[in-house]
Amino acid sequence: MATSLKNLSDYNSDQLPDISGKRFGIVVAEWNKTITDALCKGAYETLLTHGAKPENIHRNTVPGSFELTLGSQYMAMSNEIDAVIALGVVIKGETKHDDYICHAVAKGLTDVALKFNKPVIFGLVTTNDEQQALDRAGGKHGNKGVEAAVTAIQMLALHS
Repeated sequence: MATSLKNLSDYNSDQLPDISGKRFGIVVAEWNKTITDALCKGAYETLLTHGAKPENIHRNTVPGSFELTLGSQYMAMSNEIDAVIALGVVIKGETKHDDYICHAVAKGLTDVALKFNKPVIFGLVTTNDEQQALDRAGGKHGNKGVEAAVTAIQMLALHS
């Protein structure tokens, strides 16, 4: 569904499980830091809202979105992490660079999730311009970080 038709921060919390004993890794790209920090804040606050303990939420920073895959693998390797949330931004430019990055990150995060048999959530904002990214990082379309955190919680419920 197109983001313009749905607010990323809207969700039904009725069926979310208790996550007070779960441990989360959040991997955040530094590139487009203002946006990725807003995504991380949304994810972090959502996890706290639903019962995660601050000491059970671990953040790692990677240089850019391409590095989210390896950063997520480092987190997923740990038995101390139950789910990983990868957050980044890719804004379309004058070349096809965005296509290559988005495809690599999507494939890489899927591979990490399957390799370690735990949720690794694709929280990559992919837009045509910076304003669209801001709109999805707490702006008029909500916060993709919130959506990613809720997705992690829902995926943990599947394996309980």
